Amino acid sequence: MKRLSNPILALVALTIVEGPSWGAAGPADPSKGVPPAAVSPGAEPGKKQMPELPSPYTPNYTRGAVPPANGQPPDLAYGAYQRGQYVTAFREATKRIEANPKDAAAMTLLGELYNQGLGVKQNPVKAAEWYRLAAAQNDASAMSSLGLMALDGRGMPKDAKAGRRWLEQATSQGSPTAAYNLGLILIGTGATADEAAAAAQFRKAADAEIGPAQHDLGVLYLQGRGVPKDPAMAAQLFRRGADNGDLASEVEYAILLFNGNGVTKDERSAARYFLHAASRGNAIAQNRVARLYAVGRGVSKNVVEAAAWNLAAAGQGLSDAWLDQTLSGLSADERTRAERLANERIEQR
Repeated sequence: MKRLSNPILALVALTIVEGPSWGAAGPADPSKGVPPAAVSPGAEPGKKQMPELPSPYTPNYTRGAVPPANGQPPDLAYGAYQRGQYVTAFREATKRIEANPKDAAAMTLLGELYNQGLGVKQNPVKAAEWYRLAAAQNDASAMSSLGLMALDGRGMPKDAKAGRRWLEQATSQGSPTAAYNLGLILIGTGATADEAAAAAQFRKAADAEIGPAQHDLGVLYLQGRGVPKDPAMAAQLFRRGADNGDLASEVEYAILLFNGNGVTKDERSAARYFLHAASRGNAIAQNRVARLYAVGRGVSKNVVEAAAWNLAAAGQGLSDAWLDQTLSGLSADERTRAERLANERIEQR
């Protein structure tokens, strides 16, 4: 997926929680307080990433082009698009434009199909042309897509100022994904004055139940940047983000549950969130789960499970000297079982 580049450097820093508690910067050992390396919960070790955001670049993403909310049943073009019948969607959208040259929703749909190469040969230039025609009819989805394409230099010359203008226009027309990306741009300036504006944009997207926006707004509340410091509000946002499938939110919420920060302390619930995130392949969560199993916090002590999750995390580049030392006394049978479990989990990713 194409992503905004510069703003994410600031957001990765946002997810680092300082202090002695078990935070996103890395948990202290549950029993002895051994601090691991600082890694953002949503990122792969050694890589700086921004939170996942569905966009026109996401394979098979079906929200980039949205029909008018007129209470009518889905039309043939959008019905085909949402079912993955892209050739039919292209044909029906073309028919609609022939009947009505100002059909902005059909124009945006054609832009989406060309942008992703669905039912037609991928052609970003043609995609941008259709998006521009739709944007001229005040289609917010088209404006949002144009903003991302201008920022990336996709289908048009790279132009950060133009990209921001398109996102601002899309936001004014009610696009929550545009609001989120605009918030990323604002937080990426590094200016304290822009933090409140970024929080306001994240809130628009969070209210539309966009998980990454809920995560990033939660981080701002956790640190008191652009908004008053409020761990309870951060916890609510992380919980909502987790419910919306955002992996970083899931790990952050588990951390707050384990520490009792902004929410009632509940190690068993925290362990369940960590386990779910670990099963989705998050290395940070795998490391946390390994530590929980190693000492029996939130789960029953199980050195085989601890070793298996430690191996899974290490396979993604997240090593843990404390765990390696703690689990060094495993028998040959226990180590074989752990390796088998780790391999199964790695293969399931």
